[in-house]
Amino acid sequence: MPYTDQIRANEQLIGGKQGRWTGIDAESVARMQLQNRFRTGLDIARYTAKIMREDMAAYDADSSQYTQSLGCWHGFIAQQKMIAIKKHFGTTKRKYLYLSGWMVAALRSQFGPLPDQSMHEKTSVPALIEELYTFLRQADARELDLLFSGIDKARAAGDSAKEQDLLAQVDSFQTHVVPIIADIDAGFGNAEATYLLAKKMIEAGACALQIENQVSDEKQCGHQDGKVTVPHEDFLAKIRACRYAFLELGVEDGIIVTRTDSLGAGLTKQIAVSNEPGDLGDQYNSFLDCEEIDPATARNGDVILNRDGKLMRPKRLPSNLFQFREGTGEDRCVLDSITSLQNGADLLWIETEKPHVEQIAGMMDRIREVVPNAKLVYNNSPSFNWTLNFRQQVYDAMVSEGLDVSEYDRGALMDAKYDDTELGIAADKRIRTFQADGAKRAGIFHHLITLPTYHTAALSTDNLAKEYFGEAGMLGYVLGVQRQELRQGIACVKHQNMSGSDLGDAHKEYFAGEAALKAGGVNNTMNQFG
Repeated sequence: MPYTDQIRANEQLIGGKQGRWTGIDAESVARMQLQNRFRTGLDIARYTAKIMREDMAAYDADSSQYTQSLGCWHGFIAQQKMIAIKKHFGTTKRKYLYLSGWMVAALRSQFGPLPDQSMHEKTSVPALIEELYTFLRQADARELDLLFSGIDKARAAGDSAKEQDLLAQVDSFQTHVVPIIADIDAGFGNAEATYLLAKKMIEAGACALQIENQVSDEKQCGHQDGKVTVPHEDFLAKIRACRYAFLELGVEDGIIVTRTDSLGAGLTKQIAVSNEPGDLGDQYNSFLDCEEIDPATARNGDVILNRDGKLMRPKRLPSNLFQFREGTGEDRCVLDSITSLQNGADLLWIETEKPHVEQIAGMMDRIREVVPNAKLVYNNSPSFNWTLNFRQQVYDAMVSEGLDVSEYDRGALMDAKYDDTELGIAADKRIRTFQADGAKRAGIFHHLITLPTYHTAALSTDNLAKEYFGEAGMLGYVLGVQRQELRQGIACVKHQNMSGSDLGDAHKEYFAGEAALKAGGVNNTMNQFG
């Protein structure tokens, strides 16, 4: 509803109260209503699910229309990210948030820093989703408040043209609230536990849940060793649990992202149930590393499979885990992905050990033979050494083309001396176009970086500490932080405004009129920043 229509509707409501609401200003109410567009997390989930569905359709029509996100571990980080995106690009279109279970474990657990093994409190995940959206909604309220203040000043100055321009900006205002892809890990337990957590995450605002096919109690970070997968039927039960949660809460177009860790997972905790040759359980078990045995030599406690009329004993480790055959990871990823898409998943996530477009595309080509519109969410992970990986890719390409690589040491390509070489420049070009190339060639609809703000917080803090506690002293802060904030137009240089001080002043004036005791007077030092 346009701003002026909202005011008129409030005037009618107030006028119908026989003078009992005379202290309530219709325009002030309209402002507060516009500043609180989303009443609940479910409002957000429904709104953002629609956005994601539209973006998925746009990508199907044109692969250059891929989407991106950065992982955020605090509401303030998400808020500043979206404010920056609106400032630099004028729109939040195709820009999302990612919530990383790794960062929740490392930064948000009451136990303190933890590895990415699902040991953190499951309630910390929906709590962070709610926090992220609280800060994004506050960013809306703050930006609209600046527009409302401008309208008041234009009116006071009699500048009707400026007033009309600002009113138009209010009516065309684009929210900072964007879709979030939220990590539910391996579901934190059985399918019922997955369903209960999924509900909490959706109620907090998540429109997309990312779930992986590792065991819940042995879950590992996707870039560490010791990963253990579960049979497909176990995983499909959790996919269905997430879908039931979405449907129960009225988010009919909620998105489920299914992640397979099979490329790097060589172990399974269970042998799948198989009722007939070639069924899903039999296909899962066909990847097990087995040895043929004679019934007469079977050992006590052996698990024995019938494979093509032969008795086979899967290799069991001292940990009681079973081992897959080496070299089966890609085949298992393809089967996992096709099975997930055929049973309710919307998007795929294949966790790889390196960022290589053709490796990803090789698997996606096989998946798309069965499901033509299969799409990937891909982890542009900080666990990859991007510089080394791409320099080695360029090196190998040069060797295959018969070019001279004598000046390069493949094992030491991280050396800064290679930064400005032909190889280093070519590698950087590949890194720069990786997302566009992956979107076009490998079906990657969404590119995300899981842990970027973990690293940027550490890097910026290190740089500040080095200068401030060194010879630069206060100049270290002024040069490296405040002066840069001012010159780059960083909104939070006015930190009182960013934290809601001016919003609070506006509310005080609504509630108490001229008697309001406001913080934003002439003596507020924030006025020094213009």
